[in-house]
Amino acid sequence: MKKVNRTALFLMLTFVISFSLAGLYKLFGGHYESNLSRTILGVSYMFIPMICVIIVEKVIYKEPLKANLLISFSINRWFFVAWLIMPVISLMAFSVSLLFPGVSFSPEMSGMVKRFEEMLTPEQMEQMKNSMEALPVHPVWISLVQGFIAGVTVNAIAGFGEELGWRGFLLKAFKEMNFLKASVVIGFIWGIWHAPLILMGHNYPQHPEYGVLMMIVWCILLTPLFLYITVKSKSVIAAAIMHGTLNATAGIAIIIIDGGNDLTVGMTGLAGFIALSVVLVLLYLYDSFISREKILVSRLGAGL
Repeated sequence: MKKVNRTALFLMLTFVISFSLAGLYKLFGGHYESNLSRTILGVSYMFIPMICVIIVEKVIYKEPLKANLLISFSINRWFFVAWLIMPVISLMAFSVSLLFPGVSFSPEMSGMVKRFEEMLTPEQMEQMKNSMEALPVHPVWISLVQGFIAGVTVNAIAGFGEELGWRGFLLKAFKEMNFLKASVVIGFIWGIWHAPLILMGHNYPQHPEYGVLMMIVWCILLTPLFLYITVKSKSVIAAAIMHGTLNATAGIAIIIIDGGNDLTVGMTGLAGFIALSVVLVLLYLYDSFISREKILVSRLGAGL
């Protein structure tokens, strides 16, 4: 088999299994509004790319995974960049959100309370308010600390489930492609893969159909950063930490704002797009004028 067929096989398996899992979830009465049900589906979904990589690389082609797919725990400074950058971008998205009409700073978290009122019973809402009032510090600081811890532990494990596919297998598959072109291709694949969850209400519960397009754009904007850190760190583990910390701290962008909707505010809204665009400009300046390796204008695998 040629390499392109191997890539096609991975993508076919990943999409068929992922979309089938989402379909079976709905067929058997799964309710995405349920926190437990949603979490089980989401975590299971994240491990499918890793499972498909193992099937293709180990079972079918009988090739080693560790070296070929950059599974390295050799820690360098880029691991710390991967760990720290997503909370910074989340705070940037929060700041950008405040520039939008109808969006205001809400330290008492009235906006978050309104969002939860649609999902929780009055008794659960009262319990949540009492719990927040009993906290010794503001919940946003607790969320930040918890996000940092989860980002390098349990969330990183789930993130690895995806990253072994997107920044491991696909980086290897497209390593001869121009970096920016590969970023668009991988980002598009990554975004489309989310479609069943988005249509159920993930990330964009108010606008699930538009949310599919938003998710594709968001993933395309995220991918150059993920690929860059993977290449610089020479490890997909760094990408898993970055992914885990992203998932753990994205909510910080909307905890203390009121107004807007899922298309405009937060990490996955327009505010997040703007924040990511600023970071990509800074990344381009760093790569062009500071870094010795000019990764962004080279083929994807040149820095490995």
